[in-house]
Amino acid sequence: MAVPGGNLDEIAAGEGASTGMEPFVQAIDHQIITTALAQLVRPQANGPIWPVALAWLTRDQECRFDDVLDWRSPTSDSDSPMPASGQEKGPRLEALRSFLMAITPEEQTTRGEVNSLSEERRVLDQEIGHRRWEIERTQTRLVTGLGLEEQSLPEMPLLIDLMRRSASTRLASASKIPTGGDAELAAARVQREAARNEWARLEGERIRIEALIPAEERTLSMIRGELPGLSYSKVEAESPICPICEVPIDRALAEGCKLSHKVPDADACRQRWNQRQADHDSQAKRVEDLRQGQTKLLPQIALAKQHFDRSVDHVTNIEKARDARESAWYAARRLQDDVERLAELSETQEAGVKRLRELGTKLETERERLGAFRDKQARVFGRMSEKFDPIVRRLVGHDAKGRITLSGNGLDLSVDMGGDRRTAAIDSLKVLAFDLAAMCVSIEGATRVPPFLLHDSPREADLGLSIYGRLFDIVQDLERVGGKPLFQYIVTTTTAPPTEFRERPYLQLKLHGDPPAQRLLGVDL
Repeated sequence: MAVPGGNLDEIAAGEGASTGMEPFVQAIDHQIITTALAQLVRPQANGPIWPVALAWLTRDQECRFDDVLDWRSPTSDSDSPMPASGQEKGPRLEALRSFLMAITPEEQTTRGEVNSLSEERRVLDQEIGHRRWEIERTQTRLVTGLGLEEQSLPEMPLLIDLMRRSASTRLASASKIPTGGDAELAAARVQREAARNEWARLEGERIRIEALIPAEERTLSMIRGELPGLSYSKVEAESPICPICEVPIDRALAEGCKLSHKVPDADACRQRWNQRQADHDSQAKRVEDLRQGQTKLLPQIALAKQHFDRSVDHVTNIEKARDARESAWYAARRLQDDVERLAELSETQEAGVKRLRELGTKLETERERLGAFRDKQARVFGRMSEKFDPIVRRLVGHDAKGRITLSGNGLDLSVDMGGDRRTAAIDSLKVLAFDLAAMCVSIEGATRVPPFLLHDSPREADLGLSIYGRLFDIVQDLERVGGKPLFQYIVTTTTAPPTEFRERPYLQLKLHGDPPAQRLLGVDL
């Protein structure tokens, strides 16, 4: 429950309706964080700001205290409103500065402008590089296509004028290439079709004759095979033998035949023989005519094929001449278009380079403004350094010096022990000292976060046992300042703290892995 001005006894008795955490978070946002600061932190759209501050004030152990801007590891599933660790540290740095009241809306606006200008310059520089490559490739192709390799070429934009004149000359020359007109091509195609038809007609006639000759020859052979029998029948009819008594008919007629009265008709046999002989002569003539026609067709077909081939060649030559003229014209036209494209690219490139210089100048101006803003905030980090330095001295020795600076690259924590030290142990120490310094400034009311801090298991192995013990001593010394509690500091640890901190009021909760009753919430989760 989150009840403004509520009574804890009534709440403990179960009176009142559950409200959830939202009213509590909203109250912190309005009373402690303030609405003005919310505009500087800018988490998710219309989201609360307190969870962002809480991610910093309650670092989890998975981040190992290795960087001042790494608050929550993704493995902790903390659902922080913004990425609380990783390479993208800009939003966390702005949030941290906002909580420390070390940033103004004007600086944030300027930083946004710098980021926008930087991105625009990056994109523009990339475009200029790609365009430069395209210009060089197009220029090389045009120099070769226009035949300008042997000439001494001027620089841009004079080179564009030279290429334009050369391309115009080529286009004019291509327009004058003679071609067969459309009428001539149409007439040639008509002649080609007529020659094709005549050749096809003669070839068809040849095929027809070649198919007829075998059939006519078979008919002639059949007629020729019938003639001997008809000739014999004619002779026999003229001087027949009686088929019954084998006596010549003349004798039988003279002496009289008592057996038969039928005598062969010689005129009919002679007529049949004459008719078949006429059929033979007609068929022989037909076969001969077909063979002569076949012989005559062969040279006619050869001439027709020759005429057709010449007409095809004539049409092909006219079409080639037309295609060559069109190809030359289109090639010249393409060169002319490429020259204009090169001119456009050159103009765009010149404008882009000019814009890039303007962006560079403007970016430098805005960065100088950011530097001025950072200089104005030097006193804030000077106050932080006044707390950070003695904490570092108490932790590692009086010869050490600690300093916090804000640069264009971010927040820099340095510990000087005969030189700037940057080891894993020193990095963890820097983070702990920074958080304690920020809590001291919060005690003085100079931040927008409460004087509250939770360190989740800082590792004794990363700090050294002596430094680990001094951490508790420093916090105990801070507790003695003032007549009432000024802050709340919670440290969870798996390493036993110094002996005097192992009892109440310092030791608030002690957990064990076994039995379940001594685990968190008293159950086996």
